[in-house]
Amino acid sequence: MAEPTNTPYPPSTPVPASTPRSSSPAPPIPSLTPEATTTTIPLRRTCATDAPPARPVVLHIGDPIKYNLDTYAEFSKAFEVVRPTRSERERGALIRALKERQWGDFSAIFRPFWGTGGEMGRWDAELIDLLPDSVRVFASAGAGFDWADTKLLGEKGIIYCNSGLAAAEAVADFSVAMIISTFRHLPWCIGAATFPYLAPGSFGGNADGDTGAAARTLFQACHAQATAASHNPRGHVLGLIGFGNIGQQIAAKLGHAAFGMKIAYYDVIRKPLEVEAELGATFHESLSSLLAVSDCTVLCTPASTDGKPLITAETLRALKQGTRFVNIARGSLVDEEALADALEAGLVSSAALDVHAEEPRVHPRLVRMAGLDGPNPGRVMLTCHNAGGTVETHIGFEELSMRNIMAVLGGKDAITPVNLHFLPKA
Repeated sequence: MAEPTNTPYPPSTPVPASTPRSSSPAPPIPSLTPEATTTTIPLRRTCATDAPPARPVVLHIGDPIKYNLDTYAEFSKAFEVVRPTRSERERGALIRALKERQWGDFSAIFRPFWGTGGEMGRWDAELIDLLPDSVRVFASAGAGFDWADTKLLGEKGIIYCNSGLAAAEAVADFSVAMIISTFRHLPWCIGAATFPYLAPGSFGGNADGDTGAAARTLFQACHAQATAASHNPRGHVLGLIGFGNIGQQIAAKLGHAAFGMKIAYYDVIRKPLEVEAELGATFHESLSSLLAVSDCTVLCTPASTDGKPLITAETLRALKQGTRFVNIARGSLVDEEALADALEAGLVSSAALDVHAEEPRVHPRLVRMAGLDGPNPGRVMLTCHNAGGTVETHIGFEELSMRNIMAVLGGKDAITPVNLHFLPKA
C-alpha cells in the first residue's frame, strides 16, 4: 500500500499552443492527428551488420505529446522516439512486432497519457517475456499500476515508474468533495432539486417546467429532512487506508488547519514521525484498528498485486457503526456486493465511489442507493473515475514520465519507481 512520501516534483514546462508528433528526430510533420493510418516515424533497423544507433530508442505507446514541448525537445534530442500506430499497439500486432524485433533493442517504454496506449491490454508474462533485455525503464501515466505486472518487470530488471505524484492534488481535491458528500448527503440534495426537471413527468410534472405537486414535495422533504441526517466533518475521525502522496494531501486539506478533522491512517509502511506530526496523523498498526475508530474511511492505496479485494464482508465487520466510506483508489479493492449489504444494514450510513470493480459498469445495487427512491434516498455518490482527471494532471503525466526515463537512462535514480524491491540484487 505504500507510496512515495513527499516526493519532490520536477519542474514543468509552459503549456503550448500546438502539438508535435512524437517522432525523433523531430522535424515538422504534416499530419498532427493523434493516430495516423500508417506510422510516420522511422522504425529501428534490425540488420545485425548495421551500425548501432547513436541514441537509446524509446518506444512511445499512445498519443503524441501535447503540453510539455520544451521537455519533449530535450527528450527527443537524447533519444530516438518510435511511436507505433494504434493498430500496431493492439495486442496481437504488438506481440508479432516484439517477436520479430521490429523496434530492435529499445531501452524504454513511454506511455504519457492514460486514455491511450493501453490497446494491448495488461502487460503480463505474455508481453513482458518478449521485451528485449535492453529495456531498463517503463514510465507511464496514471497513479495505479495494476495494468502491468510490476513484479515480473522488476525481475526482468525493468524499473516501472507511475505518475501518481502528478495526479495527487487532483485526486485529493476530488476526495474532499466526496468526503463532504458522505457527511452532507449531496446526491439527495442535488437529486431532489434537479431530477424532476431532468425527467419531466416522473413526479407528475411536464416538459414546460411545471414539476407538479409530487416534485415540490420531494424538494421540500429534502430541505426539511436532510438536516437531521447531515453533520459537519469537524471533530470527526478521517481514516485513511494508504498514506502516500494522495493520502497525505487529503490529510492536509481536511485536517486541523482546514476542516478540523482528526486524521488517522493505516499503511504497511509507517511514515516518519515528522510527517505524522506535521499532519496531525495517528498511525494504526492494523486495518481493523483503523476501521473501528473512523467516522469516514477513505481508500487511497494502490491495487493489490494479487487482485483480491481489501474491503470484504469480513473487513466491513470491523467498521464503526454508521460510518461513511469513500473509494478513490481502485474498484477491484472493494467487494461491492458486501458494501451494498453494509449500506442496507445501516453499518455504513453513506458512501462515495469514484472507481468501480467492473468499469464502465456500475454495481446496480449501488446505483439504486444513489437514487431518490426508498426511505434513505441519495446515500451513495457515484462518479466515473474522474478524480485524477484534470488538464494539470495530464501535463504532469507527460512531464513526469519523460523525466523518469531521462533519469534512468541518464544513470540517475528514477523519480517515482514502484518496483525497485523486485529488481535483481546487484
